[in-house]
Amino acid sequence: MRFDNPEDIIQLTPLWKGERFPNGRPKVPDNILTRMAAITTEEAWGVLWHHGYKYQFQGDWKIVQPNKIMVGRAVTAVMVPKRPDLDTCLLEYGQQVEGRHGFFNSWVIELLQEDDILVVDMFDKIFEGTFVGGNLSTAVSSRTKRGGQVLWGGIRDLQQVMGITNIQTFYRGYDPTGIRDVTLVGMNVPCRIGNAICMPGDVVLGTPAGVLFIPPHLAEEACTNAEKTNLRDRFGLQRLSEGIYTTAQIDALWSDQIWSDFHNWRKDHTPPEYVHLDWSGEEEEMRKRMAGQQTMV
Repeated sequence: MRFDNPEDIIQLTPLWKGERFPNGRPKVPDNILTRMAAITTEEAWGVLWHHGYKYQFQGDWKIVQPNKIMVGRAVTAVMVPKRPDLDTCLLEYGQQVEGRHGFFNSWVIELLQEDDILVVDMFDKIFEGTFVGGNLSTAVSSRTKRGGQVLWGGIRDLQQVMGITNIQTFYRGYDPTGIRDVTLVGMNVPCRIGNAICMPGDVVLGTPAGVLFIPPHLAEEACTNAEKTNLRDRFGLQRLSEGIYTTAQIDALWSDQIWSDFHNWRKDHTPPEYVHLDWSGEEEEMRKRMAGQQTMV
């Protein structure tokens, strides 16, 4: 086996048609990451659920920076309990054949780039399952700039990690012990995090609700859907406050009258960050519906 194998990564992410890192990992554009930071968990989750991606969210975390939203591209790692023959084989292979240095956890951190999120399945091990402490979290901070780490396991040096404010850390528990009796069996491979699955290059959205892993080929759709929903909500709230429509009218499937009102409203109320949105599909649907009603009459 090979760690961080480009052929494997490309094979496992065939739906991504955009730019890739040299190791084959999907590289979702920076502007999508920026837009994603303004999206709620539910808005992004809805698109995934609609496409059949039912196991992309995991809650029940401890969070180092409770009010910080985390967005970035996933770099994954899978750890298993130590079995001596396997551990010796993989440690020697990584060090002697692939030229890697230090212990397994350092290998993964050395892969990180700007805006990456470290995603590690440590099989929920906390005692002697502390993937990072103060030093390695500092390395994650230095490499990712605005990224973070999602650790299905433990951390140590919590007070030091709390002082690293440019990144976010989701973890399962704290213990002062160092990492021990674990073996790395994959880097940038499919990774199970609780009830969710993460692939290399997934967009990771971490909020106070939990962590959502968004397939790269659905990231732009998730952003667009969320932004359109947000603008519709602004319109609905304004019209409710003005007493023009009832809550039943706004919360239900919109009538042609409301759609027409909305499309006129947004011409003067669309904020600069939403001017890129294309509403031609909705407008065409509205015209078809109105034409159908006129034909019936």
